Amino acid sequence: MQNLTAPELAVWLADESRQKPVLLDVREPWEYQTCHIAGSVPIPMNTVPARMQELDDEAPIICICHHGARSMSVAAFLERNGFANVINLTGGIHAWALQVDQSMPTY
Repeated sequence: MQNLTAPELAVWLADESRQKPVLLDVREPWEYQTCHIAGSVPIPMNTVPARMQELDDEAPIICICHHGARSMSVAAFLERNGFANVINLTGGIHAWALQVDQSMPTY
């Protein structure tokens, strides 16, 4: 599994020449409502097994949670189930709020 920092993700998202990744936010609905990266897809961790068919198994998928632990578990699960390009956002949405978008609420 690959890992990516929040600043590295920001550079990727700003690069028009790169394929846009699927931003898979695996946090609970209340967490997603509190803050999220624009364009992210909310699929709570406990629903991923039932909903993984909604994801493109060839697209780059960035798994996002609060600090990076849940997303790492989901990324490993997706890899075991045939997803080819899964990346964990190290530090999660908290790192994004601190390092990329300081206007984003933290919790």
